Amino acid sequence: MFKDLSIKGRVLLLTLLPTSLLALVLGGYFTWMQLSDLQEQLLQRGQMTIEQLAPIAAPALARSDAALLQRIANEALEQPDVRAVHFLADDHSRLANAGPSMLNPMPDGDNRLLLLRSGNDATRFLLPIFGRHRSLSGDPVADDPDRLLGWVELELSHHGTLLRGYRSLFASLLLIITGLGVTALLAVQMSRSINEPLRRIKQGVALLKEGRLETRLPPLGSHEMDELASGINRMAETLQNAQEELQHSIDQATEDVRQNLETIEIQNIELDFARKEALEASRIKSEFLANMSHEIRTPLNGILGFTNLLQKSELTPRQQDYLGTIEKSADSLLGIINEILDFSKIEAGKLVLENIPFNLRDVLQDALTILAPTAHAKQLELVSLVYRDTPVALIGDPQRLKQVLTNLVSNAIKFTREGTIAIRAMVEEDNGERAQLRISVQDTGIGLSDEDLRALFQAFSQADNSLSRQAGGTGLGLVISKRLIEQMGGEIGVASTPGEGSEFWISLSLPKAREDAEDQPQAPLLGRTVAVIEQHELARQALQHQLEDCGLLVVHHPHLDSLLASVSAQQYTDNPVSLAVLGVTSQDLPPEQLSQRVWDLERIGCKSLVLCPTTEQALYHESLPDAHSQLQAKPACTRKMQRALIELLGPRHQPAEHAPLAPISRPPRLLCVDDNPANLKLVHTLLTDMGAEVTAVDSGFAAVEAVKHKTFDLIFMDVQMPGMDGRQATEQIRHWEAEQEAVPTPIIALTAHALANEKRALLQGGMDDYLTKPISERQLAQVVLKWTGLGMRNQGTERIAEPPQPQPTQKVLDEEEGLRLAAGKADLAADMLNMLLASLEGDRETIRQARDNDDRAALIERVHRLHGATRYCGVPQLRAVCQRTETLLKQADPAYRAALDELDAAMVRLADTVKLTG
Repeated sequence: MFKDLSIKGRVLLLTLLPTSLLALVLGGYFTWMQLSDLQEQLLQRGQMTIEQLAPIAAPALARSDAALLQRIANEALEQPDVRAVHFLADDHSRLANAGPSMLNPMPDGDNRLLLLRSGNDATRFLLPIFGRHRSLSGDPVADDPDRLLGWVELELSHHGTLLRGYRSLFASLLLIITGLGVTALLAVQMSRSINEPLRRIKQGVALLKEGRLETRLPPLGSHEMDELASGINRMAETLQNAQEELQHSIDQATEDVRQNLETIEIQNIELDFARKEALEASRIKSEFLANMSHEIRTPLNGILGFTNLLQKSELTPRQQDYLGTIEKSADSLLGIINEILDFSKIEAGKLVLENIPFNLRDVLQDALTILAPTAHAKQLELVSLVYRDTPVALIGDPQRLKQVLTNLVSNAIKFTREGTIAIRAMVEEDNGERAQLRISVQDTGIGLSDEDLRALFQAFSQADNSLSRQAGGTGLGLVISKRLIEQMGGEIGVASTPGEGSEFWISLSLPKAREDAEDQPQAPLLGRTVAVIEQHELARQALQHQLEDCGLLVVHHPHLDSLLASVSAQQYTDNPVSLAVLGVTSQDLPPEQLSQRVWDLERIGCKSLVLCPTTEQALYHESLPDAHSQLQAKPACTRKMQRALIELLGPRHQPAEHAPLAPISRPPRLLCVDDNPANLKLVHTLLTDMGAEVTAVDSGFAAVEAVKHKTFDLIFMDVQMPGMDGRQATEQIRHWEAEQEAVPTPIIALTAHALANEKRALLQGGMDDYLTKPISERQLAQVVLKWTGLGMRNQGTERIAEPPQPQPTQKVLDEEEGLRLAAGKADLAADMLNMLLASLEGDRETIRQARDNDDRAALIERVHRLHGATRYCGVPQLRAVCQRTETLLKQADPAYRAALDELDAAMVRLADTVKLTG
């Protein structure tokens, strides 16, 4: 509260409060003292009066002269403050009375002294009169001085005394108030002498605060205030000078900034021109690369296609050798083109990495599976080791990681003449959400010198640049790998010793994903004992890790005889050996001996899974009772091996009494799903000619029903179909398999036009792989072998590239291309074209109606279907227009309307061209 007072209020408070308290205390004290003195004077006067009346009244009392007493009483009543006078005889009888009756009770007659009693209004005195009082009055009559003559009673009123007290109090209060008023006037005058300078100082500071720095304070009338005002004036002067200097600096800086902005604007204009020139140069470069890619791929497509057709004809061994050389050269050239395009994307910053869940073990094993034939052709051993504590469920870009690993393993195969190539994956740090991984590729090749290591990751450089070098290539593989790993946030390096080999390593931090249920040990294998025969030590160690991850107990045997003896001995124990995994080569164990040993193991209840090099699969294929389930290529794939072992333990592989011997081999049972009759007929024809048992259906509903009534080894599923599309059909099949607790059937997506996000959605939706149309015999055979382990006969070795991109000079009808796309079958090519022409008018009308209704979903479906049909016919112009239109529709690009006009014109041109040539 005191803090809220102004300076004026504080001065008044400090001045008046002590003065008021002192005045009140002193006034009260002196008033009380005066009242006390008046009371004391009253009592003294009453005592003196009654003592004077005693000797005067003594003679009258002695004679009982009432008249005289009455006169004395009346005279005494005239005294100030005397209210009443009574004379009493010695017997308490009243002799004389003046004034009103006494207020107090009668006195006690035995009192010999003056008795005093005070009340609120009066004080009563009672004095006994003795004989001695007569002598004091001059009465000559002798009397006993102690004889009681009577009493005199005197009552004094307090009213006069109180009145004088009140007058005194009023005078004191008047003096106090007058003093306080004078003091207040002095205090107000003093506060004004303080407040007025302070008010001026406050106003001056307020003006300075508002920015009026020219304000100055005048002299304020006191030394202290004048010093304060002088300080404020000096401060204002300093601030004014500083403001003027600051304003000058600001003006100068503003001028400099304006000049700089003009310079920057000029530079921005120049940079904008330079940027436009750079973008134009980049566009020209991109167009050049795209055009060159197309120009190179187009003749390569013809080279590969006609090489395949020639290889199917009757040729001499020398001609076959020449054709093989042509095919290898074309494949090599295609790989070089892909590397150059990847390098250009990385340099332009256009390469976008995916961020999807993947299985690390699958990526490693897929990379080895792709390169296994090349390694096995050189009799090299490929091994993948994933240490037990390494998390395999991760999030990243599996395709680019596989590309890096494939490049490293491919280089290792190139520079290794004999020995082993091993991929190892281990965890360096695991914080719960992310894992720091180290993946290494170690070989036993020629090694690298220090000079080679320094130039290893430079573009267009190779470890062996001599004229006699054995390995070819552009020298871009390691550069691309390094850029990819760095873009993923990791590192790549190499340690090498000349003559002993090299070890390339990758250090990469990736987020962890939720583990897939398929990565966990499956119930049919848990706790079972499996015997392993593998002569290569490192491969045996890797195989043991894989089998233990499947929940199996692993025992090793040096050879088959030892295995047979051990299985026979443990046949009737609590945990017999019910499975055997045999790693063999034709040098260690010929197919004839292996066949007999497998039958021996079958008789004693031990199922066998044979692992052999990819180059020797054909040798062992005919020697096994059920090569579909019992034969796989090295290096073993964990998922595929686990699926095969579960299938071996399934009901259809249990021995039955009097059951006929299983056939030596069987064709793969395949389901093809496509709503386009031309596509369905082509895939059915190609697979049937390669020896497969093919069931063809034209809708997703029919595919689901077919899976429920028949077991298939593999399903080729078209993506876009009316009613139930390929994704929905896959979900239904996966749901039914989960309810039946059946082994999932591999499902391969077939699509004519898949963008990057569409491919990712296909794999996440339950499909295992995808193929982009057109599809060659070799692609079909490789996919079937990869996912089923079953070989196909009459496989083409061609590698048909993507159809040419739209060019102004593209043909409307290309019969040679149609023949090539039909794998050299003229009747099939004619059927494909006739089926396309038969549905052309209906497709044109449907597209026109969907366009009129602005139904983009129907447009995408019908254009996609037409696009799929064109990819198997020699109609390059219509195919190119379909591809462009579908892309624009899926991207919701407004340019799709012009593309639809172009598509309609292309359909009319094709129909007219066929009529003219027909």
